[in-house]
Amino acid sequence: MFLHFFKKNFLAATSSSAVSLHSPSVIVAVVEGRGLARGEIGMASIDLKSPQILLSQFADNTTYAKVITKLQILSPLEIIMSNTACVVGNSTKLFTLITENFKYVNFTTVQRKYFNETKGLEYIEQLCVAEFSTVLMEVQSKYYCLAAVAALLKYVEFIQNSVYAPKSLKISFQGSEKTAMIDSSSAQNLELLINNQDCRNNHTLFGILNYTKTPGGSRRLRSNILEPLVDIETINMRLDCVQELLQDEELFFGLQSVISRFLDTEQLLSVLIQIPKQDTIALKNCNTPLLRAYYGSLEDNRFGIILEKIKTVINDDVRYMKGCLNMRTQKCYAVRSNINEFLDIARRTYTEIVDDIAGMIAQLAEKYSLPLRTSFSSARGFFIQMTVDCTALPNDQLPSEFVKQISKVKNSYSFTSADLIKMNERCQESLREIYQMTYMIVCKLLSEIYEHIHCLYKLSDTVSMLDMLLSFAHACTLSDYVRPEFTDTLAIKQGWHPILEKISVEKPVANNTYITEGSNFFIITGPNMSGKSTYLKQIALCQIMAQIGSYVPAEYSSFRIAEQIFTRISTDDDIETNSSTFMKEMKEIAYILHNANDKSLILIDELGRGTNTEEGIGICYAVCEYLLSLKAFTLFATHFLELCHIDVLYPNVENMHFEVQHVKNTSRNKEAILYTYKLSKGLTEEKNYGLKAAEVSSLPPSIVLDAKEITTQITRQILQNQRSTPEMERQRAVYHLATRLVQTARNSRLDPDTLRTYLSNLKKKYEADFSRDEQVSGKTEE
Repeated sequence: MFLHFFKKNFLAATSSSAVSLHSPSVIVAVVEGRGLARGEIGMASIDLKSPQILLSQFADNTTYAKVITKLQILSPLEIIMSNTACVVGNSTKLFTLITENFKYVNFTTVQRKYFNETKGLEYIEQLCVAEFSTVLMEVQSKYYCLAAVAALLKYVEFIQNSVYAPKSLKISFQGSEKTAMIDSSSAQNLELLINNQDCRNNHTLFGILNYTKTPGGSRRLRSNILEPLVDIETINMRLDCVQELLQDEELFFGLQSVISRFLDTEQLLSVLIQIPKQDTIALKNCNTPLLRAYYGSLEDNRFGIILEKIKTVINDDVRYMKGCLNMRTQKCYAVRSNINEFLDIARRTYTEIVDDIAGMIAQLAEKYSLPLRTSFSSARGFFIQMTVDCTALPNDQLPSEFVKQISKVKNSYSFTSADLIKMNERCQESLREIYQMTYMIVCKLLSEIYEHIHCLYKLSDTVSMLDMLLSFAHACTLSDYVRPEFTDTLAIKQGWHPILEKISVEKPVANNTYITEGSNFFIITGPNMSGKSTYLKQIALCQIMAQIGSYVPAEYSSFRIAEQIFTRISTDDDIETNSSTFMKEMKEIAYILHNANDKSLILIDELGRGTNTEEGIGICYAVCEYLLSLKAFTLFATHFLELCHIDVLYPNVENMHFEVQHVKNTSRNKEAILYTYKLSKGLTEEKNYGLKAAEVSSLPPSIVLDAKEITTQITRQILQNQRSTPEMERQRAVYHLATRLVQTARNSRLDPDTLRTYLSNLKKKYEADFSRDEQVSGKTEE
């Protein structure tokens, strides 16, 4: 089947295009355990354009978020499942969720008996390239992924009507342990891959980072964004590479030039003939371990062996070209002359026919004194075209010789003749002979390089990774990104929203963030449009960028590795959709509560607004108290100001707000709100910004006045029950001091004298905070 793929690509008459390069070509088989094993998922996928098999097996919960995320990464052409999972009226929840999330993907059912783990293991033993055979040790007890690969390969054999050559496939196993989990709802909320306003534009995280030159690099970037790394050592190795690329301009441009010359592995012939003719030294003088490792892997002498074998058979000048006639010519002369005598004769015959066609059309042009020219299309072959005013034709008619298949668009005529049709048939017959002989020669060439095929897979991996790292470096050259550090603290100095930067004329307003285990729960308030949602998304995007090995938009940044990233982002406030909005809120928050752990990053925006105020506040309070029992980093944006007083009971809660300014509108004699988009410590002073919005609207003044009085009474009653005591404030100050000391002990790189000064200042700050809290408490009692 490896040859079968080559044949399809080599003999295809279509030209290269963006659509063909990026169109889906992955088939995925998915199977779930039954009974007590329900929730254990096995997956196997193969890319028909680049025969590599990826296996995975993992435990998922009833939301099947991991399955959906992995399928999104693969972007499949077709999904295969067992017929027992897809019974009409009794289909499994997994099948239902997959069909809901992938409406435009083909679904195929295969009998359960083909999901056979024993057969799957046999397939791997038979087909896996020797240098990847360690995968057998990884999957021997992974029964569900073995079952999936058995069904997958059986199905592919059926639809392709051929089999893979022994020891020709790269087969790898990939679990979910080394990557962070981002559910599909969060990926959509954060616009990681698709813009929510317009799916066609590239105002997404993928869009702002994607400066890749190869489809493989683009696919790797896409999968990394959806599943960021959690291993700090691996992330730092990538960051070292990006840093060296930024510091060494010659390396950056040299490597970028080399990478851009690689086509995708789906175009097998072109990949083979576009191996650089001269050794590249782009990576020779690199310093970072990862780049040096890539350089070492590319020093493999098997590349030279493959290149030599190719050069003995394939013409040096052959290229993958646009245009069906150009591509036809490239295919005809891909194989060198003197390899096969009969092929050389067939090509001479083809050339003579093409020359005869051109000569015949030239004679016809002279005979009838018409501006005839030779044209070609894949559907019609050679035909005649002419651009002329009708008045230039005798009796406004073409000569009777041109009566076959005449078409006219404005002043352009396209037509043929009986003789030309016969010559096209001879041309096609000659081409078939050429293609058949060329195919056999190239098949023989491929059989000779099978034993060296592993290095081509390694080359593909290396190119895609280098392409992604170059893309990160390229993004840095267009903006002032900074290299992130990894500690137990989320600290961002003057960070901004990376996507907003690309959209806005001016650079977005930057803000600081400082979250620790001791202050791990932020409640953020502020009027509508003040920047709360943008800020939450900004934090998540920066976290993801850091964990995939990219620099981030900030002056300084430090991140704690997030094993999971959850978001609950407000959709809209339309009263007519409150019911559906509320149920969506509850489903999303339930998913977070069931799956969050101490290493999660949780972003919640506007929870509980789809129901009445009392219930909304109650739900928010209960959710906050649950999340406060975790060490997760949580940012909770809300309009419920009553929620802010939870900091009285929980010292790890920090209140933050977005500042606004009031500007007098002299023309309308009313106040207007000026948004600063600056985040500040404490509660918002805009206590009744909903009332202020109502005041500037057309609402009757008497209604607004009554609303203000009622709001004041309700607020007074709530505050009476939420006053803190001096003892509580003292405990809070002690708690904050203790967490700072623990953090300093863990992360400090200060020398003894500087550390002594820092601790002295910390003590003074504690005393000042305690004194201020006592004063505030005294005033409150008065």
